[in-house]
Amino acid sequence: MPAKTTQDAPAVPAEAVTPLIRGVAVLWQLTEAGGTLSASGLEKATGLARSTVDRIASTLARMEYVRLDGRNVVLAPRVMELGNAYLAALGLPALLAPHADALADELDESVSLAVGDRDGIRFIHQATRRRAMSLSFRIGDLLPAERTAPGPLFATQWSDAEWRAWRERRAAHPEDRGFPAVPPREHGSSDEDFERRAARARQDGWALDDQLIEPGLVAVSVPVRDPRAGGRIACVANVVSHTSRHTATDLRDTLLPRLRTAVAEMERELREAPEPRREAAPAGLATWTGASKQELGREFVESLARGLTVLTAFGEGRAELTLTDVAQATGLSRATARRALITYEHLGLVRPSGARAFSLTPRVLSLGFPPLSRTSLAQIATPHLAELADRVHESASLAVLTPSGEEIQYTARAATGRVMSVDIAVGTRLPAYATSLGRVLLADLPAGERHLGDLTPLTPRTTTDPATLTAALEDVRTRGYALVDEELEEGLRSVAVPVRERGGRVVAAVNVAMHAARRSVEECVRDVLPELVETAGRVERDLRVAGRFARVALS
Repeated sequence: MPAKTTQDAPAVPAEAVTPLIRGVAVLWQLTEAGGTLSASGLEKATGLARSTVDRIASTLARMEYVRLDGRNVVLAPRVMELGNAYLAALGLPALLAPHADALADELDESVSLAVGDRDGIRFIHQATRRRAMSLSFRIGDLLPAERTAPGPLFATQWSDAEWRAWRERRAAHPEDRGFPAVPPREHGSSDEDFERRAARARQDGWALDDQLIEPGLVAVSVPVRDPRAGGRIACVANVVSHTSRHTATDLRDTLLPRLRTAVAEMERELREAPEPRREAAPAGLATWTGASKQELGREFVESLARGLTVLTAFGEGRAELTLTDVAQATGLSRATARRALITYEHLGLVRPSGARAFSLTPRVLSLGFPPLSRTSLAQIATPHLAELADRVHESASLAVLTPSGEEIQYTARAATGRVMSVDIAVGTRLPAYATSLGRVLLADLPAGERHLGDLTPLTPRTTTDPATLTAALEDVRTRGYALVDEELEEGLRSVAVPVRERGGRVVAAVNVAMHAARRSVEECVRDVLPELVETAGRVERDLRVAGRFARVALS
């Protein structure tokens, strides 16, 4: 059964860390609420005292796992590093996602990869199609096994104890209200029906979902077996469609053969993949938590922060860690690391693995990942732009290049409260050559890929000579920022810096724009530029965390 509150779990071990249990409960409730809850809502949902909720929220905000927005507590992109630790340790998304994406492009249907999580399944990768009726499940969402196509395949490997747990969950929660990602079950099905589906899946090597989640949704699944693990199911590849496009029978007859071919390619990938490189563990976490406790005092729950750092000790090439490994990676004492691991094993987030080692479970994805797995760059940037605008008392914006490359489009804005301020709405397009945002974006492109468009003078100061503009772009590329002084509009001065994705490519730009009378060019460079660079760095950090295993919409 999916964990919803601390009361759902079995008896708490004597050595478990109570503040860590409470902090996880807050993250679970925020996740189930879609990423935002008021402090009073968290108090009610968790059963914790308001003072406890406030201290937990303050600690999570210090870790940048949440934002405190008025009365609301809001999940922030950095919390995705917990789910990233699991996905990196698992290794499957990095290896198999390209095959799933290629299959989705070929079939023009949504393709997902799922892993088993007790008596449910969780998605670890999604390649969706943009349609009016499209797949709404997100990476990390938990679904009941019996209402999916992957479920019967995973059930072929269940032990007697796991089957008993499934039957107990079905009896206790007949409407599936413990699974917030799916609508409540309206029409009951017998346990024997799912048992027959599992037996059939064992025999056929594939399984169908004929509108079990909701009317109109159909899917076909094939297991991806790991040759290095004795042929056990590593994950399940799943093709999802709508009955307006395919019936379940049609999926079986027309798409199953191609899905099987793709799965064979995935299994070859698993067989031939080299040992994963062992990524560096995070450093200095224990020192950081200690310093934060010193600074914030009672409002910082150090045992919660230290416990959460234990999850980030896992990662690529670090799928199984001993107690000593965890202590060394985090800088925590063995006793502190041990108590955190005992707590996580109790919560179902960690399990024993091999000789005196531990590994993360798919349930780690329930700690904030699903609501943020379909975030956009604009959503990531907006809180940082608002903070920037408050600090410099000027409007701040984020923009991207349009497909033509000749214009920029504003995708996020934070306005200032001045009587006279720069008033540009999200969605506005402007010529790239005459804006600081556009010049930052153009400067990152190779010279042969720049489309400057019609260089029309917009003010007497607009640069319209192609050679002069090209030289200016090279200067922007070298300096790392662009300052445009009254070239777009008389009296308007702006400075911009790039926002880079994980690979270093510039995907957007952020700027501060103001009336020329308020700051000189020199003051823009001296006072505004450092603040702008810091803001861009914060956006980049969140973008890199959010985009490691999930797609971040750039526009």
